[in-house]
Amino acid sequence: MTDRTQATAARGAVVPKPPRDPRLDFFRGIALLSIVISHAPNNPWARWLPARFGFSDAAEIFVFCSGFASALAFGATFVNRGWLLGTARILHRVWQIYWAHVASFVVITAAMVMLSDSGSLVRDYVGQLNLKPFLKDPGENLVGLLTLTYVPNYFDILPMYLVILAMVPAAVALARVNLGLLALASLALWIAANTGWLNLPAEPWSDRQWFFNPFGWQLLFFLGFAFASGWLRPPAPSPTLVAIAAGFLILTLPIAHPGIRNAIPAFGELRDGLMPIAAKTPQGPLRLLHFLALAWLAWIATGPGGARLVEGLRWRRLVALIRAIGQQSLAVFLVGLLASRLMGVGLDILGRGVGPAALVNLAGLASCLGTALLVGWLKSQPWRAPSRPALPVPEPDPVWPAAAERPSP
Repeated sequence: MTDRTQATAARGAVVPKPPRDPRLDFFRGIALLSIVISHAPNNPWARWLPARFGFSDAAEIFVFCSGFASALAFGATFVNRGWLLGTARILHRVWQIYWAHVASFVVITAAMVMLSDSGSLVRDYVGQLNLKPFLKDPGENLVGLLTLTYVPNYFDILPMYLVILAMVPAAVALARVNLGLLALASLALWIAANTGWLNLPAEPWSDRQWFFNPFGWQLLFFLGFAFASGWLRPPAPSPTLVAIAAGFLILTLPIAHPGIRNAIPAFGELRDGLMPIAAKTPQGPLRLLHFLALAWLAWIATGPGGARLVEGLRWRRLVALIRAIGQQSLAVFLVGLLASRLMGVGLDILGRGVGPAALVNLAGLASCLGTALLVGWLKSQPWRAPSRPALPVPEPDPVWPAAAERPSP
C-alpha cells in the first residue's frame, strides 16, 4: 500500500467515540450542585463551598468540563463526517441552548412575579433579580433578550456558553492547520478580554457588560477541549510539582476566605490589590492558575482514569448519584436555576437556622437528582424496549367446563 493510499484510508477511518471518563460527570455534578447552593440568596451552606477557599469556583469547573465534554461529544463528528456536518451539529446544540436560555428566563421571571405579587412574602423577588426595568419596558427588552443584548446577571452562564460553543468550528479549523494558531488565537482573545478591549453589552439602558465575558472564558473551555482531544496532556505527577500546586492553593486560601479577610484586614487589602488579575468577568490569570492547580491535584487524587472514584464500595453509590447529575447537565442546570430561587424563598419563610437550612438545601439538591434520574430514564427510551411476552392462556379447568360450555342457569 502506497503512502497516499494509507493517508486516504486514515482519513476515511471512523474514529470511535472514546469511553466516558467518570471524572467528567463527577466533577460536573459537583459543579452543578455547588451552583444551586450558591445561587440561593443568603444561603448558609454557601459558606462551605470551594469558592470560599480559593479564587476559582464552580463556574470554572463547569466551563472546563463543558469544553472536555464538547470534544467527546462533537469531536468524532468533525473527523468522521467532515467539518461542515460537525459545524451543523454544533449549531444545532447552540440552537437548543439558546431556547433553553429564553425559556428559563420566562419561567423564572413569571415565578418571581407571582411570588412578589402575592404580598405575603418578606422580599421583593422581582427587584432582587433586577427585573423591574425589563417589566417596565417589555417590548424593547424582549428584543434585547432574544438578541442577547439583554443578559441579566442571574441568566448569564448559558449565553456565555453558547457563544463559546459557536467558536468550536473555527477552533477545529485552526487546529487542522496548526495547533499553535489555535493557541495564539485563544490567548489573544483572552488577553483582549482581560485588558478591557473585548466584551458584549448586557442591557440597553446602561453600559453594563456581560458578567461572564465569553472571550475570556473561552480559554478555559478550549483547554478542556484540548485535553479531551489529545492536543494537550497534563504534566506528569512529581513531588516538586505537587508541592508547588498545593503550596499555591494554601497561600491563596487566607486571601480568598471571607472570614479570614475580615479577621485580618491585611489579607483583605491584599485581595483588593490582586483583583485586577483575579477578576471573574474576564477570567483573570490568578483565577485561571488557581483552577488549573486545583484540577491537576484532583486529577492525581482520583487515580488513573478516575479509578478511585469507582473502586471504593463505601463511596460508590454516592459517586454514582453525583455522576448521574453530571450526565444530564443542561436539564439539571435549568431546574437548578429555578430551584435556587425557590430555595431562597424557603429560607426567607423558614429561617436560616441549621435545621431549616438543611431542609431547604436537601430539597433543592433532591430536585436536581430527581431531574437527572428522570431525564436519564427518558433518554433511554424505555418505550422502545422489547415488549413483554404475552401471558400464557390458562388451560381449561378439567373439573369445571369452559365458560362457553357451561350450562345456562
